[in-house]
Amino acid sequence: MSEDEIQDEVLHLKAEIKRLRKSLAELTPPLPLVLKRRGFKIFKKEPCDDLLLPEERFIDEYYRLLQKYSFRLFLRDVIHHQHHFTIRDVTRYSTQEVTEEYVSLLLRIRLIEREGGTDSYRLRKGPVKSFGPTLEWFLSEIFKSEFAAEAVWGVKFKRPVVGGDYDVIAKVDSSLLSMEVKSSPPKQIYAKEISAFFDRLFDLIPDIAIFFMDTELRMKDKIVPMFEDEIKRRSSHELSSFLDIPVSPQEPPPVVRMEKELFQIQNKIFIINAKDSIVNNLEKVLRRFFRRSQRPVK
Repeated sequence: MSEDEIQDEVLHLKAEIKRLRKSLAELTPPLPLVLKRRGFKIFKKEPCDDLLLPEERFIDEYYRLLQKYSFRLFLRDVIHHQHHFTIRDVTRYSTQEVTEEYVSLLLRIRLIEREGGTDSYRLRKGPVKSFGPTLEWFLSEIFKSEFAAEAVWGVKFKRPVVGGDYDVIAKVDSSLLSMEVKSSPPKQIYAKEISAFFDRLFDLIPDIAIFFMDTELRMKDKIVPMFEDEIKRRSSHELSSFLDIPVSPQEPPPVVRMEKELFQIQNKIFIINAKDSIVNNLEKVLRRFFRRSQRPVK
């Protein structure tokens, strides 16, 4: 079999897996029912006030561009300078040539406009407070488009026990997935945010949990140690109940590197970033989860 034939076969198998996942999703309980069985009912979801999205006819193109880390960094700068910016203002992370292409694209899909006849620009819609909601929308679309999963973002529940939003919730096959989404770099993440992440997990009890940071920086230096500290702080009963394994207070479950900057805790909690590809990283996480051994990970 030639290399081209092998590639065609791989693409065919991926398409078949996607088709089967879609069929399975239709046969399993819908996401609202999966949540209801846990005592959760969605109160609010997917707020659109801060979304930076083009018209529907441009969504597919925009979705493909959002898969580029440089484009997402560029959009952050555009939002930061949304009332007035020049090419130079948004050329921190790409060459001027690439930035000019991005600006031309945003003009074409009508997300920005020129200020008079000058070489300065501004958002057509505003104000947009942050890139966070757009990033959550994008990750939700990844689960829908790439994994045939049912997904919602920016979810609020009527639950007085634990506050805060659930950034992305998805039903992958019959498993409930909860994903925390951070658009800030590691230096802007603090222990209280890791603690809040665990609070929400122990309340919702998803089958799989992901802590995602939209960065290509190292996770091992700061984020992983904060997770290790939080695990030590949590009671062994809480951890045992969530991870479905016996946990000793003297020997908390370790944070284990899968590869590069992807980490896991008992193949149920995953800590990942955007290095290489968000889609590929999520695929590795889901593959690891669905193929996990029934024995505790050493």
